[in-house]
Amino acid sequence: MNKRRFFVIFPVAVIFIIALLPASCREEGQVVSKPDEYTRAFEASENIILRVIMHVFKENGFGNAKIDSEKNRVESDYIIQSGWRSKGIARVKKITWNECDVTLSVITEKNTSTGWEMRRLLGKEQYDNLFNAIELQMYREMYKVK
Repeated sequence: MNKRRFFVIFPVAVIFIIALLPASCREEGQVVSKPDEYTRAFEASENIILRVIMHVFKENGFGNAKIDSEKNRVESDYIIQSGWRSKGIARVKKITWNECDVTLSVITEKNTSTGWEMRRLLGKEQYDNLFNAIELQMYREMYKVK
């Protein structure tokens, strides 16, 4: 069972890291006033989606992620590295009894002489990779329950 899990999780992690490499090569990024947000619908309960997002954030290097059940959101701590800091935020909004919208935002800031300046480093493709990782983990989580 552990080998089986390894053969599923390892390739997904490698694909995610490879997908983020082009974004990491763009040193400066574009200055923005507010972070990008992308939304996707998932068929699962709010509680399952919140747990899954927390797991995906931790698995993909966003640091210590915490669930805020009152606001239906998951927020990671800032990860600081080489004059940059990044943080992931996901909000879950119930649409129907079995469907929820997930709004995902990754805040990336560069340390400048005037302080932290928000920059855009991730594109839609990287957000799609995060959503795909969430979907894959959600199916694993739902499989455990049955």
